[in-house]
Amino acid sequence: MGARVLEIAVQDVEGVRVAARVGAARVELCSALGATGGLTPSAGLLRAVLAAAGEVEVHPLVRPRPGGFVYSADELDVQVRDVRDAVAAGAHGVVVGVLRADGTVDEDALGLLVEAAQGREVTFHRAFDVVDDVAAALDVLARLGVARVLTSGGAATAPQGLDRLAATVARAAGRVQVMAGGGVRPDDVAALVATGVDAVHLSAKAVVSDAGGPGGGGDAGFEVTDETVAAAAAEALAHA
Repeated sequence: MGARVLEIAVQDVEGVRVAARVGAARVELCSALGATGGLTPSAGLLRAVLAAAGEVEVHPLVRPRPGGFVYSADELDVQVRDVRDAVAAGAHGVVVGVLRADGTVDEDALGLLVEAAQGREVTFHRAFDVVDDVAAALDVLARLGVARVLTSGGAATAPQGLDRLAATVARAAGRVQVMAGGGVRPDDVAALVATGVDAVHLSAKAVVSDAGGPGGGGDAGFEVTDETVAAAAAEALAHA
């Protein structure tokens, strides 16, 4: 296996600049990461990040709302439109995840999203961690041409899911890349790499205090990419 790749989840233009400075290969671009697990970024944000990305690949998350991953026809239609718009803007790939009510991958819906991506890389996100039958899910992803899956190994955090991560890598057998993510800190990188994953994903986020008042979310502040944490993760990956 070649060198493992670092992917950073970012939420603004400076985030992709941080990713470039620390040598990350990709960013997952999203909004409201801490509060919701991530939602689709705006068209303006995507275009601004693409303009600033340099050699870093930009893969926007396409997720229309918080909550579970079983979507109505209208919600799926929105996602297809968002994927098409991301491709038209120049995104290198997209990040999606769709399930059926029984917890299996929604093959029909995913097929529409892959088609809308027009050959750009598709990453299946941590909706995968809700799936019971990992083997069957991987078979669906491989059949549809999904490039990679982001997973914590079904655990709350990737460092807690090492056994399932290793099993997922073995089952994927190179057909689908496996990227470990979820609660990852730089000290976790070596153990994640030891499972055989193709990439490590983290947000490296810090919260800036900035009260918005009663109409601006109270005193929750906002999240930024912490360059010190991102650099430490890159360093750990380089030596893992």
